[in-house]
Amino acid sequence: MREMLARDIMTQIESNPGGHSEAEFIQAAGTTLARIEQVLEDADLDFETPADGIIEVEFDDGSKIIINRHGVAREIWVAARSGGFHFKPQDAGWFDTKSGEPLYDKLAALIAAQGGVMVRF
Repeated sequence: MREMLARDIMTQIESNPGGHSEAEFIQAAGTTLARIEQVLEDADLDFETPADGIIEVEFDDGSKIIINRHGVAREIWVAARSGGFHFKPQDAGWFDTKSGEPLYDKLAALIAAQGGVMVRF
């Protein structure tokens, strides 16, 4: 139910990119971040949420992947050892603004490359 609601909100954001509210964006991003947290927890990965809208995943080698909501840009940002990535809502998902790759696919690949752990969203 929660994911269906997030898809509905993301569809509204896509259809009216200049007119959606901060609250709608926060709700859609929050649902996505909650799913990411659940997958990280299920995979027994070490992560913290130091502030609302931020997830820091720490690996055995001390490196981190940081996932956060960026309200001004209306994007979810991911910072990893291999670079920074921005994801915009589109087609009821979040997609890289440069490559078009879905957030969950990119995040799974980054976690595998940086932490050696396979996760599935």
